[in-house]
Amino acid sequence: MRLAPAVTCLALALLLHLPAATSACADTPLRLNEIMAGPARDWDGSGAFSSRDDEWVEVMNTGAAAIDLSSFLITDGDSIPRYALSGALAAGGHLVIYGKTSYDWEHATAHPAFGLSLSNSGDSVMLWHVVGAETLLVDSYKYASHEAAADRAIGRHPDGTGDWVIFDGLNPYTGTAPPQGNNCNPSPAAPNLCGETPTRSLTWGSVKSMYKSR
Repeated sequence: MRLAPAVTCLALALLLHLPAATSACADTPLRLNEIMAGPARDWDGSGAFSSRDDEWVEVMNTGAAAIDLSSFLITDGDSIPRYALSGALAAGGHLVIYGKTSYDWEHATAHPAFGLSLSNSGDSVMLWHVVGAETLLVDSYKYASHEAAADRAIGRHPDGTGDWVIFDGLNPYTGTAPPQGNNCNPSPAAPNLCGETPTRSLTWGSVKSMYKSR
């Protein structure tokens, strides 16, 4: 069951056992953008497949300026912090957290080390912002088992702001339960483009150079 955003903020904050978790939603342009809960190949590029290490969660900065990530963290439905973000993310930028990245952070910070621990039978992914003594919910998505089948990602389309759909180009979904598939491939660390032609901005000088070279 998917809840309206305001209800989701209240329900998840009451269930989450983070210190001083509050039902208020944080006002930030950082958003969950794509989730791979059921990997079946080497998504992190390590050279070997691991069902733990190759899970991934992508976040996107939907704002017009870079954002400091040092006070954001990710949990799944069991409410245990899985990864604390760091560094900065440029405007329009995408950041992918792989299961191996999560596992290494958990191990280094003395948390239970299981990686992102995304259940294939359904789970939640939550993005939180620590502001002073409060932990504010930024964004969340609760997915069902058909969204977590092998090499299916669930993501926003249009990129960063749209509804959640299944990127099922590697494993087509033929069922009737929503959300439906769009027959496009998962795209970690890249915009969620499906049936769209990427555009490139050109200056007048670059246009003139193109014609001079002919």
